[in-house]
Amino acid sequence: MEKHEEMGSEVAAQNEANQELLEEQVENDLTTALDRKDRDAVTTLLEEAHPIDVAIALEEVSDSDILFLNSLVTAEQLAEIVEQAEEDLQIRIMKLLDLDRILAVFQFMSKDDIVDILGNMPVNRRKELLKLMKSGDQTVIRNLLGYSETSAGGIMTTEFISMRNTLTVSQALEKVKEIAPKTEEINILYITNEKKQLVGTVSLRELLVAQNYDTLQDIMEDNVISVEPETDQEDVARLVSKYDLHAIPVVNKRMGIIGIITVDDIIDVIEEENTEDMLKLGGVNKEEDVDSSALESVHMRLPWLLVNLVTAFLASATVFMFEDTISQVVALAASMPIVAGMGGNAATQTLAVVIRGIAIGDIKLHGNEKRILKSIFVGFMNGMVCGILAAFVVSYMYGNPYLGVIILVAMVANMMIAAFVGFVIPVVLKACHADPAVASSIFITTFTDVCGFFIFLGLAKISLPYLIR
Repeated sequence: MEKHEEMGSEVAAQNEANQELLEEQVENDLTTALDRKDRDAVTTLLEEAHPIDVAIALEEVSDSDILFLNSLVTAEQLAEIVEQAEEDLQIRIMKLLDLDRILAVFQFMSKDDIVDILGNMPVNRRKELLKLMKSGDQTVIRNLLGYSETSAGGIMTTEFISMRNTLTVSQALEKVKEIAPKTEEINILYITNEKKQLVGTVSLRELLVAQNYDTLQDIMEDNVISVEPETDQEDVARLVSKYDLHAIPVVNKRMGIIGIITVDDIIDVIEEENTEDMLKLGGVNKEEDVDSSALESVHMRLPWLLVNLVTAFLASATVFMFEDTISQVVALAASMPIVAGMGGNAATQTLAVVIRGIAIGDIKLHGNEKRILKSIFVGFMNGMVCGILAAFVVSYMYGNPYLGVIILVAMVANMMIAAFVGFVIPVVLKACHADPAVASSIFITTFTDVCGFFIFLGLAKISLPYLIR
């Protein structure tokens, strides 16, 4: 079993390496061909390479190279590249193209992707484009632009297939053939009643194996999982993951279907939310990346660092309270960071688990008593093991077993406290409608530092006669 797992890991690593080499080759070849303005080479590369590899390569080329490529590709080819491109590259390309060319490209893109691009355009240019669109497209896109970009309405597509429940299978198949070329999602048919309310779904497979005379009412699945347009995208992703859906319908208050969210959009949401939470745990703005300018990075990081600075003074004040004790036993100054540091690490471990639990819906705001007790017990066990090891080392270094006992007790107590606050603080912040990924680490670090220093130095002050003899 282990050999199979090792072989699987090796194959996966090799495939990843091959993919990276392919991306590098496409990037190098395309960059070279664009530099030389070699029309034949560029055309050949575009035919052979995947659009996403082309999009990645275009991030490193100049505006003149993008314009040269634009002159060689059809609107459909450019639409495929734009759909796969990162937001910054999409904005660059849209700035370089004239309005007629943009409209031609939009004809081959889904409405939700068009809305994402329009949302990043200057208001005046967006209005000019909307005026040139067909009235039906204008209405759909204006409605989509009205939703928050992190809501179900903001990420849904309006390209789906809906049919009346009274249609027969043979009639439905004819409609699928007619509609499919213009629709993003054809694997699921959404079934409505005479009031245009969503009442069920039929998969394409079920449609193909059913009898021609059956009605859609007869074969549909009537237990439909749906969301409203205002639903947060994280909640949508949670539902799709929980029920293993390929797409989820978006309905209005009257249960009329207004759009669907496909699994590829959900994957983007999950990646975006995970990245955002990771950055927030580090006190970094989600808009920052490795290519952000130095001033942008300073602007986005400095506020949280200043908050950390303020809270750090609390820990400093705690140490100052025991200045006399530390001056009499210098070993305390070298040992106390161990207690605070281990407490901080223990709290961070708990915090990471709890943040993930909140994100995927496993942890609610109530009924966590057993989980909290378990977390405290884990802190106690980890504190005992780490504390005993630290006690032996400190006792040996300073030749004082009492100092070892103090660091053992302080570490056990602080790691139990760390486990408790690491669980409770993000849950409380969530209950207060604050983002636990942003604020938790600051409160927890302060709490574990202050408690760690106070317990360790407090015990040292009580035991001072045994430490200085």
